[in-house]
Amino acid sequence: MQTYALTIDKFLDHAAKWSPSREVVWSEGGVAQSRVGYAALRERSNRLSGAFKALGLALGDRVGTLAWNTQHHLETYYATMNVGLVCHTLNPRFTTAHLAAIINEAEDRVLAVASSLVPLLRELAPLCPTLEHVVLLDGGPGELTSIEGMKAKLWSHDSLLETHGAPVAWGEFDEQAPAGLCYTSGTTGAPRGVLYSHRTNYLHTLRALQADSIALTSKDVVLIAVPMFHANGWGLPFIAPAAGAKIVLPGRRTDGPSLATLMRDERVTLAVGVHTLWLGVVDHVETSGLELPSLERVLIGGSRCPEALIRRIETCLDVQVQTSWGMTELSPMGTISPPGERWSEERASGRAPMGLDLKLTDANGAELMPQQGVVGHLKVKGASVLDRYYKAGADALDEEGYFGTGDLASLDEAGNLTIRGRSKDLIKSGGEWINPAEIEDIVGRLPAVRLVAVVGRPDQKWGERPVLVVELHAGESCAPEMLLGCLQGKVASWWIPDSVVHMESIPLAATGKIDKNRLRMVLEMADSVPSRGRKIDAR
Repeated sequence: MQTYALTIDKFLDHAAKWSPSREVVWSEGGVAQSRVGYAALRERSNRLSGAFKALGLALGDRVGTLAWNTQHHLETYYATMNVGLVCHTLNPRFTTAHLAAIINEAEDRVLAVASSLVPLLRELAPLCPTLEHVVLLDGGPGELTSIEGMKAKLWSHDSLLETHGAPVAWGEFDEQAPAGLCYTSGTTGAPRGVLYSHRTNYLHTLRALQADSIALTSKDVVLIAVPMFHANGWGLPFIAPAAGAKIVLPGRRTDGPSLATLMRDERVTLAVGVHTLWLGVVDHVETSGLELPSLERVLIGGSRCPEALIRRIETCLDVQVQTSWGMTELSPMGTISPPGERWSEERASGRAPMGLDLKLTDANGAELMPQQGVVGHLKVKGASVLDRYYKAGADALDEEGYFGTGDLASLDEAGNLTIRGRSKDLIKSGGEWINPAEIEDIVGRLPAVRLVAVVGRPDQKWGERPVLVVELHAGESCAPEMLLGCLQGKVASWWIPDSVVHMESIPLAATGKIDKNRLRMVLEMADSVPSRGRKIDAR
């Protein structure tokens, strides 16, 4: 049989040959900024590969990207990876210190930056001595001819293409070569690097294309509203070209009106993003009367979505909601509910497609028997699962080669997974464990509640006690007694939080998940956790 390297360049080559006119649309604020077919996108990306080589970059060198979901960012994905460079996607909502540490650890030689992030670049660049070139992705440098303290040469994306762009050969390296570098979101600890190979991304793409998975086809129009700086945009920049599907990129703005308008105008069939995005979309659709007749599915990932919001999305948008669970360390897809299968709480996170194995263990790592009908610590194993963190000294696996996710989960008889919470989020009160996720799920069903989180606070007597934090829908009110009363008889009495905190806006991480680290800091900064019902400004 032929030797056929499983390298990422095959996806765009396939799309350019068999779906040459299928569009990639980049929008800002719901208004299309550019349209390009796959054939033209391949040509531009290939010439950009030549430009990077002309800058002296060699196999394995890292190119950082500090950018949103745009055509130029997608071109940089393929231009770097397809010629053997490593595309290091950076989260623009990390602190400057975090970003500098990550860039320096990766030893990025080039940084590609969105023009809207130039203020961040001014702070960042002097802290990153490894940078030799900075590329402004959208628009020319204009008056920006230099940055104080930065020695790197400044280019615009188009001027770099014009000056050094040239066709080059793609894929002339081993399939085990590194392709992408992404750091974890840092919502439960310091960010850690995950280095993806071409082989792992290729196999992840095939797993996502399975009929019981994302199951994209050439007829689909997919809105990639999950950030491209987060776990390769859930792999969709690879999955869509592999299927020949149309891509819609929303740019920086992912507010409800912008996304709803974009989905209507581009006839999106599948929209993908964390559940907090769809709050804004549903709010806008309900108030404006806008219709989305082409939309068939909404794929949700990130933290667990409240049942009330899922039902609201289904009803308001007349779509199927596919729920999923994954991690940066899994490339990132773990499990997913199949298309055409009605969502239920019992199979909230779906099943594992072929290529990923799951097991549940006790706190000491012993496998639970039987696996069904119990709550345990979730571990995973597969071709697209992390072995060790970037530049770590040891593997992150157990003796059987399974990676510990840090999640608590259960499995039913059909293999459906339900995430029951994060082990790090468990609250130990009086020597016994409280699971915040169970409380959040119940409170989140109340119609007035927009977002909910439960975190622990130190307690002299019990060690820790839970605090209930809620963000209500605009114009709604909900007394603490009602919020806590809905828990009566559904959880143990000692699980019921001692305090309720109302926030105008619960802090979110860049990926749209509730940032519990920041939330704890906000509460700690208060003189004391206030009495029930007092509001705290999280800004």
